Parts: sequence; structure tokens; C-alpha cells
Amino acid sequence: METHLADFIRDTREGREAEAILRRCVHCGFCTATCPTYQLLGDELDGPRGRIYLIKQMLEGAPVTARTQLHLDRCLTCRACETTCPSGVEYGRLADIGRNLVEARVGRSGMEALKRRALRAVVPHRRRFAALLKLGQWMRPLLPEALKQKVPEPVHHPGATRHPSSSEEGKNAWPKRAHARRMLVLEGCVQPSLTPATNVAAARVLDRLGITLERTPQSGCCGAVSFHLSAHEEALHHMRRNIDAWWPAIGRGAEAIVITASGCGVMVKDYGHALAHDMDYADKARRISELARDVSEVVTAERDRIEPLLRHPPRSRGRVAFHSPCSLQHGLRIRGAIESLLTRAGYELVPVTDPHLCCGSAGTYSLLQPELSRQLLERKLGSLTAAEPREILTANVGCQTHLQSGTPLPVRHWIEALDDALS
Repeated sequence: METHLADFIRDTREGREAEAILRRCVHCGFCTATCPTYQLLGDELDGPRGRIYLIKQMLEGAPVTARTQLHLDRCLTCRACETTCPSGVEYGRLADIGRNLVEARVGRSGMEALKRRALRAVVPHRRRFAALLKLGQWMRPLLPEALKQKVPEPVHHPGATRHPSSSEEGKNAWPKRAHARRMLVLEGCVQPSLTPATNVAAARVLDRLGITLERTPQSGCCGAVSFHLSAHEEALHHMRRNIDAWWPAIGRGAEAIVITASGCGVMVKDYGHALAHDMDYADKARRISELARDVSEVVTAERDRIEPLLRHPPRSRGRVAFHSPCSLQHGLRIRGAIESLLTRAGYELVPVTDPHLCCGSAGTYSLLQPELSRQLLERKLGSLTAAEPREILTANVGCQTHLQSGTPLPVRHWIEALDDALS
């Protein structure tokens, strides 16, 4: 696509990157077929091709309006369009540049600005989020139905049972064995409160593979919440803090940074790009991106160790539906590996129609675009439950809690299911 950038952006880092992305786009329209919001709304400007055109206009100096902002806000950044694009257009990065520009030019109304500031002030901060979550769960019976659905039911925290049995203690305890091979785990911001069993299950599975998974309490939010709300400097602060937390252990031989939330994995693998301009952190950030691994990548790489632990033939563990998050299949480009592990572990995976479509969680999207998010959730749950599975498995905390808000079926992280099979 021929592009003529305006003077204000032409010689900037963002301008050069945006121009390179725009020049790859041939406006073929293949992306619209896999765009969830285009399928719902049928508006060209609510699909990737239309949004690219809006961003191109901005970069060429056209007026930026609230209408432009609306269409970019409706984008899930699911990146399904990137998977189907024959030209390799990096739409996600272009969308981030466009949103940041709109935020600076148009701003936000009082309530909209307040919502975004509140999300940035709470969600990335583990203790604040945990405290407010507990308050919300305590008040849950008194909340209106629409708000009640946003507050998940309390879950059992590993090790927190008052009088656990010996089997429960073993299942919920972080492994204590020390192995020669060590990896770090991203603690995250909301996952310790919302789905505390996930990282414990990951540690137990890796322990069986001869790998110690080390906690890093000083690490926190990966930066994705702030970054996708156009608070880029704030996001970079979160990234630098994580790098500082992990760097000493990397110097002592930690092999990888294991991430159990695929949404966070996309962000951490992008640290090298995000901090490429920072002379103090560029090299470290690039190394962090190289070491970042989704937990599925770690498990599948240990094929010689995992295979003997799986039963042959495996004991049947029932019918399950696997929801592959957008961040896993479109962001990390991991497809089929988890499904293969679950099948070999004895789970029967039911067919799911349109598995490429987003569930509507998309970070803070379900809170900022509730109506579109609800429609996407209903569609996704219809696909996941059509074949009557006994539970739904996924790979991202946001998708897990979002899906659980709309169904009585149990929704778990797949690593917990694998942990059960190996137990």
C-alpha cells in the first residue's frame, strides 16, 4: 500500500515501523473473513482492512476523530487477521501505534478515562487486585446480575485448606525437590488470585520432568494491560521491573522463563522489540524474549521424559473441549501441541467449530466493550459445549475466567488436567 507519512511522524521510530507494515498490506480482504468484530457488525471499519485504512489516514495527517477511536477500541487485537494474511502484515503492532496516536489526539471523556485509569491502577498490581477481588466476592450475593457475572466465585487457594488430607496437601503443594535444571515462572498479576492452581500444576509437571520451577515474587504484571490501554511508558516500567527481577537468576543459569498465561507470553516475547530503544535494557530485553517459553513449549520439548509418564494406552479421562486462546494460536503461533498432549494423556477432545474465533475476553475488552464481548462469549460457548464435554480446558487466565462466567461447566487450565493425568 502506497503511503505518504505526515511530517509529525515520518522520521520517528513508530512512523518507520508503521510505514513498513502499511507497505506490506495489499488490501486483499482475506483478513475480514476471520475478524470476529467484522462478523458481528458487518462494518468494513470494524474489520482489519478498514482499521488499517483509518490508521493510514491518521499517519498521513488526516483529522483524528472520536469515530476513528471507536473503531479501534472495538478491535480485540486477537490477531486472527495476522494468521490469514498472505502478506505477513503485523496488524497487532500497527494497531498499538494507531491507538496510541488516537489517545494523544482525541483523549477520553471523564467516565471513559476514569475506567481506564482504574484498570491500570488495579489490575497490574497483585495485592491491590487480590484485595478488591476478595471484597467483590464477599459482596457477590448483593451485586446486580450483570456485575455479579464479572466477579468469579471464590476458588480454593493451594495450601489454604484448613484441614487438608494428605493427598490434598500433596496435590496443592509446590514441589520441594531441587533439580540441576532450573526455570523461572512469571508470577503474573491476576492469576495468583483468580486461578492459583495453575502455576502449582505447572511446577508439579515440570518437577516430574526433572526441572525446578522457581518463583520470582519480585516479578509482576507483564505490562500488557498498560500497553494495550495506550499507557506505553507505564508498560515499559513493568517490563523493566520484571527484567530486574529475573536477571540475577538468569545469570545463575536459569534456562527459561515459563509463562502459563498465553496472553502474558505474547507480551514477554515482545520485550526485545518494546525496549529496543532503551540503551540500558535493550540487550537484556532481547535475551528475556529469547528465554520466554509458554509452558506447552517446555513440556513438548521434553518428549523423551514426558512419554514414559503417559499411560500407553492411556486411561480414559473423559470428554473435554479445548479452547485455544487467540494469544496462543495467533500470537504465539502454537497450534496442536496441547491438543496432542491431552489426547495422549487420555482425554477425548470434542470437535469445536470456528476454533480460530475469539471468546471476547481479550484482556480488559470484556470490561470496556461488554456488549460485544458478551456476544462473542455466547458464540464461543455454543461451539465449545455443542458436543457436551464434561469440562473446558484453555491456556490463558483471562479466557478461563471469562468462559467460566457464562457456563456451569468447569473451566480449567490445560496444565492442571495434564497434572491430574500424570498423578
